[in-house]
Amino acid sequence: MRIITDSGSLFTPQQGEEMGIDVLPLNVIINKKSYREFVDIQSEEFLSLINEGHIPTSSQPAIGETMEALEKYPNEDILVLNMADGLSGAYQSTLSVKGTMENNEHIHVINTMTLCGPEKGLVEKAISLKEKGMEIHEVIKEIHKSIATEKSFLIPQDFGYLKRGGRLTPIAATIGGLFKIIPVMTTTKDGKRLEKFTMKKTFKSAIKEIIKAFKDLGVDENYKIYVSHGGVLEQAQQTMKQIQEAFENVKIELHDLSPAFITQGGPGCIAVQTIRL
Repeated sequence: MRIITDSGSLFTPQQGEEMGIDVLPLNVIINKKSYREFVDIQSEEFLSLINEGHIPTSSQPAIGETMEALEKYPNEDILVLNMADGLSGAYQSTLSVKGTMENNEHIHVINTMTLCGPEKGLVEKAISLKEKGMEIHEVIKEIHKSIATEKSFLIPQDFGYLKRGGRLTPIAATIGGLFKIIPVMTTTKDGKRLEKFTMKKTFKSAIKEIIKAFKDLGVDENYKIYVSHGGVLEQAQQTMKQIQEAFENVKIELHDLSPAFITQGGPGCIAVQTIRL
C-alpha cells in the first residue's frame, strides 16, 4: 500500500520521502510568481513578501504532479489523503485525475474534511496502520472513524484573507469589519467552509471558549491537539500553555502554518484543532 497526501498535512515533500510516502505540494502565487510550498518557498520568506504588501493566492497541487504520483504505483493499492474539499481543490483534482486513468480500482481517495494538524495526524495514523500490516480497506475504515472526531477552530488577525478566499458562510463574512472583537471561526459540518463560532473581547477568553468546546467533545488522552500559527510564535506558545493547563494528559503539537494556509487564514492567524487518533 502506498500513501499519498498533500502539503496541507504540513509535511514537506522531503519529509514524505524520508517517511516512505508521497507529499504533493500546494501552490501559492505572490508578487506574480508561482511557488510550490515547502519546495520553492518557506513560510518565513512567504510572510516577508506579504509584509511588503503583496497579496497571495493559492491552488491545489499541479495536475501533472498528481497524475505522476498516481501512475508510479500501478500494481499497488494507493491511499490518497487530501485536505478538506471546499477549503482546497486538491480532493476534486485528485478525483479528476483518477477518473482519467484506466484500471483505477486500486486508487482510494479520501476527503479528510480537515487540514493542517489533524490531516497530519491522519497521515501518521495511516502509516502506523500500514506498518502493522492492516489491509487498505481496514485502514480506510479506521481513518474515517478519526475524521468523525475532528474539530477545528481558527482565530484570524486579518479577516480580508478569508473574505477574498470565499471560504466563509455569508453570515460569517459580515463580521469581517468588527476588529474590536476576537472572532473564532470553525469549519462547517461538511468541512467546506468556515462559520462564526463565537466572538470575544480578548484572545485569552477566545481560547477559553475553544477549551470548553473540546471538553464538550470529550477530548482526552486518546486525542491530540494541534496549535498552528502564521508567524506569531509567542502568541501560539501562550495558547499552547493555556490549553495544556486544561488538558494535562493530552499531547499538544505546535506547528508553523504553511504558505497555502497563511494565504487562507492570513498572517498572524492561529489554528487550534483536535482529533481522536
